[in-house]
Amino acid sequence: MTVASDFVVVSNRLPVDRTDDENEPWRRSPGGLVTALDPVMRSTHGAWVGWPGQADMELEPFEFDGLQLVPVTLSADDMQLYYEGFSNDTIWPLYHDVIAAPTYHRTWWDAYVRVNKRFAEAASTHAAEGATVWVHDYQLQLVPKLLRELRPDLTIGYFHHIPFPAYGLYAQLPWRRQVLEGLLGADVIGFQRVADAGNFARAVRRQLGFDTKAGAIAVPTEDGGVRTAVARAYPISIDAAEYEELAKRPDIRARAEEIRSSLGNPKAILLGVDRLDYTKGIRHRLKAYGELLADGRLSVHDVILVQVASPSRERVQTYMELRDEIELTVGRINGDADELGYSAIQYLHHSYPREEMVALFLAADVMLVTALRDGMNLVAKEYVASRVDGGGALVLSEFTGAADELTQAIKVNPHDITGLKDAIMQAIDMPQKEKDRRMRALRRRVRENDVAKWSERFISDLNAARKEHP
Repeated sequence: MTVASDFVVVSNRLPVDRTDDENEPWRRSPGGLVTALDPVMRSTHGAWVGWPGQADMELEPFEFDGLQLVPVTLSADDMQLYYEGFSNDTIWPLYHDVIAAPTYHRTWWDAYVRVNKRFAEAASTHAAEGATVWVHDYQLQLVPKLLRELRPDLTIGYFHHIPFPAYGLYAQLPWRRQVLEGLLGADVIGFQRVADAGNFARAVRRQLGFDTKAGAIAVPTEDGGVRTAVARAYPISIDAAEYEELAKRPDIRARAEEIRSSLGNPKAILLGVDRLDYTKGIRHRLKAYGELLADGRLSVHDVILVQVASPSRERVQTYMELRDEIELTVGRINGDADELGYSAIQYLHHSYPREEMVALFLAADVMLVTALRDGMNLVAKEYVASRVDGGGALVLSEFTGAADELTQAIKVNPHDITGLKDAIMQAIDMPQKEKDRRMRALRRRVRENDVAKWSERFISDLNAARKEHP
């Protein structure tokens, strides 16, 4: 029997992955969220509510590595309708500026409501009297209100990891009022950027008519009163110290040298690391690079692009088509530009462990982050944190949350192919002294605003909200 917890995290996935090892059936998932929340989870005997990662897996709550885990069962239909459907084919494209067209199906919405209720009930069951519950991301936007209805004694936070769209786009959503009301069940609603918090407040004013002022939203209560919900920016970050530690390891530094050597020790290695997603601007990056080669501004004798594209949502048609398009483009550019012993692009459709990624970061002279829209983009911060040698250059899309913080990066509008080409050349040709100056400033920013600071700030505001509870 599990003990009710004073601090409960609710996210789509549990922070563990299933293994084939009977002795150790679970392993901790990679990712900064569990690292950031680990201290508070342990000090409060915290619980984590989420899906265990396999359809129709029914499990009782269990303990793993000091964490209380509360599995939520999702059927294959739930995964198709709630997750692949509404979450990733309605909300994801809509909230990423309709780069791909969102699809609206009432059966998907019905599944989204049903699953959100299941998560809210699980959190309600395992939260102690007066507990704090922190809900995460776009798959669970209805949970805050559902939870408040079940447990008005709770202090509820919600963090939105992806962008929140401008009102003109958000207004397309047939269930726009229900989603806003769902989010306003939270006491504190966090976003990656100030602009996202502003878009949310504007949608609340337009759709619900509530007063909003300086991030404070007046939410009417059933008893005729008013409570205040806070909506503001809390830019997420990484465990910078962990990346620095990895980057200093002799074996990882040796691996970086091995990577450079295996690529022919070119003048410059360009690197892209992305989930294979249409929001990441991989097509724009390849177009700019291909044109630089065709124009003669770059040569395969001097430069290579390494593109890591980790598999993503492979059963969704849009993503299958994107993969085909990217791989055709890579093949065409290599066919046009390759020479014997020299290649234009090394394309890797894999996921890699963190150690290998840090070695790649150390090997790369230029990091290309050309997302068309991104809540944050932690890869940019991971690259900066890994450059303990002070080297490297970061080309960063202005449409990422990271662009608000990493002001010494070379900023680009990825839709402007000419500007993107010039930015790549600027990064390659930049004098070493300027590279060092920019990287020092970038590294200082990432170290000072790490993931622990992010969680501390959010939880501090949740604690302040708890004190205002009647």
